[in-house]
Amino acid sequence: MSFDQQLVLRSPTGAELNLSVKHATGQPRAIVQINHGLAEHAARYARFADFLGARGYLVYAHDHRGHGATKAPDAPPGRFADMDGGAKVIADVAAVHDLIAREQPGLPVIVFGHSLGASVALNFVLRNSARIHAAAIWNGNFSAGLLGQIALAMLGWEKFRLGSDMPSRLLPRLTFRAWGKAVPNHRTPFDWLSRDAVEVEKYIADPLCGWDASVSMWQDIVKMTLQCGSDSNFSGVRRDLFVNLVGGEQDPASDGGKAVSHLAGRMHMMGFSNLVSKVYAETRHESLNEINRDIIMEDFADWADRVLRAQRYLAHSKGRDSGARG
Repeated sequence: MSFDQQLVLRSPTGAELNLSVKHATGQPRAIVQINHGLAEHAARYARFADFLGARGYLVYAHDHRGHGATKAPDAPPGRFADMDGGAKVIADVAAVHDLIAREQPGLPVIVFGHSLGASVALNFVLRNSARIHAAAIWNGNFSAGLLGQIALAMLGWEKFRLGSDMPSRLLPRLTFRAWGKAVPNHRTPFDWLSRDAVEVEKYIADPLCGWDASVSMWQDIVKMTLQCGSDSNFSGVRRDLFVNLVGGEQDPASDGGKAVSHLAGRMHMMGFSNLVSKVYAETRHESLNEINRDIIMEDFADWADRVLRAQRYLAHSKGRDSGARG
């Protein structure tokens, strides 16, 4: 399992993005642009990229600021930026998207995000839905509401006491550590990620995974989450966008998938007409590293194939209508 190509892409934000590319088998049919989660990195998606490449999809996946091998003068490991970190993370996603548009003009793009990456991807969609063909928002939780505001207040207190560049002491207790304790008979603090012990051990052994984020990174994360929690921020998103929402029934980070179902309900009420949502039984947080990952990956590829068929049908219909009017 590996990507075919490693690039360094200089973003307008000043970040040197570590970008991994997986080529499609044969002529590429579409592109999947992957956004990874918190305290991990893009290389962990190599198996998914291999699978998609064999199905004819070209894959681009970069390390976010403060993660993996991406470098930025204002983003040491565990921090997005000195200021406006969330906006810079989204701008980096746009930089990768711009590269895709230059290198693969005309190919449909599916923006994919897991966990933190779900928030990154959805924030990108809020601003750029006209530029993409579909979005896959997996294992996210945008139901923070009042708790999110309380978290920001706690982080403000931590910033005053510790500084913005120090690891938060409070948020890991309320997130990663609480989720670890929520798994009955857990073997490690990271069993909440997957029922596959091998995948959990690989995560624990990876020095680029599992670290505590800084106060400022947590502030940026909570703010991005709250952005997606407000229906008014969806006002500019086209309602015919193809959207795929996925969660796990045993994922404590999304309240057992309830947060995913809640987002689906909100988007249905807002008039999104091409939305599919599924919460997988017995599945924990990392869908792509779970014991049922083969089924989950097949379901994603089948959905993506349906999106492409629908896009071709719509393009054909428009061409036929234009010809009839002519």
